[in-house]
Formats: sequence, C-alpha cells, structure tokens
Amino acid sequence: MREVQKTWGGRFSQAPSQIAQEFNASLGFDKRLALVDIEGSLVHAVMLAQQGILSAEEAEQIRRGLLTVRQEILDGRFPWREALEDVHMNIEARLVELIGPVGGKLHTARSRNDQVATDLRLWLRGELEGALADLKALRRVLVQEAEKYLEPPLVLPGYTHLQRAMPVLLSHWYLAYYEMLTRDAGRIADALRRLNECPLGAAALAGTGFPIDRHHTARELGFERPMRNSMDAVASRDFALEALAALTIGQVHLSRLAEEIVLYTTFEFGFARLPDAFSTGSSIMPQKKNADHAELIRGKVGRVLGGFVALATLTKGLPLTYNKDLQEDKEPLFDAVDTYRASLRLLAAMLPGLEWNPEAMAKAAASGYALATELADYLAERGVPFREAHHVVGRLVRYCIDRGKELSELSLDELKSFHPLFGEEALALTRLENAIHRRRSYGGTAPEAVRAALAEVKLEVGS
Repeated sequence: MREVQKTWGGRFSQAPSQIAQEFNASLGFDKRLALVDIEGSLVHAVMLAQQGILSAEEAEQIRRGLLTVRQEILDGRFPWREALEDVHMNIEARLVELIGPVGGKLHTARSRNDQVATDLRLWLRGELEGALADLKALRRVLVQEAEKYLEPPLVLPGYTHLQRAMPVLLSHWYLAYYEMLTRDAGRIADALRRLNECPLGAAALAGTGFPIDRHHTARELGFERPMRNSMDAVASRDFALEALAALTIGQVHLSRLAEEIVLYTTFEFGFARLPDAFSTGSSIMPQKKNADHAELIRGKVGRVLGGFVALATLTKGLPLTYNKDLQEDKEPLFDAVDTYRASLRLLAAMLPGLEWNPEAMAKAAASGYALATELADYLAERGVPFREAHHVVGRLVRYCIDRGKELSELSLDELKSFHPLFGEEALALTRLENAIHRRRSYGGTAPEAVRAALAEVKLEVGS
C-alpha cells in the first residue's frame, strides 16, 4: 500500500481497503490513454523548463525518462500495477523509479483533473481523425460500386413502406448511402473542431500560481487554443457527448445499409449474394448462409447509442467541477468509437464482394405496378390535374390486379378505356428500360442524373 500513499496519501492515516481500491481503479480501461498521457507530459515538462519552473537538466531527465517509459509500453514490458489506480499514476511512479525524485516534479502546475481531460481530448481527436479516414474509405467504396453498375445501368425496385414503389438505379441506391455518410463525416468534423481546445494548465479547477504558458502547451499539442475557463476545462465532457451523438447517427446509417444487405441477400428478395468470407452457416441446417456480420452491424447501434445515453446520464445534473463520476466517461466512449470504426472497416471490405442479380432486380422493378406513376405523370403532362390522373391510374391498377395483369401487358385500347388522352407513347412508359430515363431532375435516378452526381462525388473522395 506504500506506493498508493506516495501519490495522495499524506492526508490519510489508513491505506484504502482492498475492495475500495479495486472499485476505485480505472487502470483496466484507461491505460489505452498511456501514449497521449506521455505526449502531454513531454510538452508540459518543456514548458516548465522554458518558464524557469524546472531547470533544463531536470527537464531533460524527465524527457529521457518519459521516452523510456513510452518504449516500455510500446514493447509490452511496462510493469502495470493495479494498486496505482490509473494510467497517470502508473506512468508517474515508473518515471520516479527510473530517474529518482526529480520525476515527481513533472506534476508541478497541473492536476490529474486537467491531465485526464487533456488526455481524453488528445485520444479522441486521434480516433475521430481515424474515423474520418475510415469513413472516406467506405465512401470511396460506395462511389466505386456505384460507378461499376452504371454502365449498363442496373435497376432495382425502390421501396416505400417496404413495398415496391418506383424503380431506381442500383448506382443511385449506393449514392444515397454515400450522401448519408458524407453528412456523418461533417458531423464528426464539427465535433473535432469544437473539442480541439486544451485543458492543460487548468490544474484542479482554479488554475495555478506558477507562471505557466498555456498557449505554448496548447500549440505544441496541436490544439487551436487553451480553454478559457479553468472550471469548464476540467468539468466538461460535452466534447465527448457531441462525438458520441455524431457516432450514433453514423451507426444508425450503417445499420440501415446493413439491413438492406440482409434483406436483399435473402431468398425472398434474391437481389444479391454475399461473399462466403462475410457469411456464416448454421449449426444444424446445412443449407443456411447467414448475413451475420451485417446483422451485427445493425445490432451494434444499441452499443453506440448506449454510450451516448450513458454519458448524457452521467453528466446530467453534475455540479462543478470535477467529480469521480467522470471516471465513468471512458468505457462507453472507448467502446462506441471502437464499434463504429470496426463497422466502417467491415462494410468497406464486404461491399465489393456483393454479387448482384440483374435479372431478379429488373423483374422485381418492373412488376408490382411500380411504373404506375409514369402513367399518372403522362396524363398530367397533357393537362389532366394530377389528382385526377392519380385516380385514373389507381383504377387502372385495380383493373390489372383483378385480371392478373402487369401494366406492360395492357393494350392501347385498354388504356384508352380509362382515359382518352392515353396514346401510343404511354405504352412505352410501361417498359422499365424506357421509364427509368424519365427521372432526370437534379438528384433523380435517371442514368444521366446519376452520372452527373457520380462526377461530383468522385471529386470529393478522389476516386
């Protein structure tokens, strides 16, 4: 217990009980902050020397000791000790072992409160930058897949209410998810911009009497500026909450993509086949090929959203400034970031292996009266009020259902029996290969509109 007393035990006459010590410890999860903790300490030591708080010799001893500690961590040789509570105390204690009492001077003009807040921002900044790179890689895959299926265009049914609605290009479908993920990247970039302020130097909560240079440490650690209020610096975790909100929305979008992969690869839809490398079988049914990985991505929304809810609940009503509750901010944040980034990487690897079935997709897109709107638009273009045209074609669809016909099987006389303005051109609109070219408006699914959209997004991701 002597080691624990060295860190904060001067005030106490008893060492912590074993059960209390185990409950209090965070080393099991916060040691992943070790490298950013050392990064912050290296910059802090240089600043202390520049300000005359440490001698140049002391700062150099600390620098060499910290580099040794970092190498031990990288090599897997670092002697982690649960009795020292957390990553910060483990590193400091090891530093003192390596260079002697001068190692204890490193903590001058800072507290674990501003230290951990700085570490968490440094770590999260790096992870969000990594997530943006993962996102860009997946967005690039979506663009590449969209381009692959544009010439000649593959068509699949678009759905509303999970019922066939109107035909769309498969490329258009891919680019729909591209747009969602691009907005996700924007939200993460926004969160990155706001978290990039430095708490270091706020100390416990009130700043410090030492003549430190917070602008120097902020600049050297890559932050835009030091945080302006020392209480806010150590107490606030909204930067993590904002990141979790962005990741939650992002994971929701991934779950929607995963769900459609699950649906489209079933026998019932039959639009695509998953590669074997991204499928699993059944322990009892030899014929099964399950989209388990896509299902997991769909299900992992619960973990990421759970992290957001956990942190929002944790910080709700929390008085200023630091409270031990904030130790609980890391596990949900770490897990959410890991989950989101793993999902991005998995989808980027999985999507190029999807084998689409053009015949099944086209058959489904042309059936189920998905081209009925084309006939309503045809009448509207000839002056019939759209509501009336809608009613006419609705009766026409009912007529087809009663007789077991598709729209493409109707004769011109049958069309005219529902409205005299139907002409020969209307028959062509009941053919999928003709109808798909009509949705030419900006953002529409006609091949020329999708081709223009593809040209734009290729510039965005460098594809």
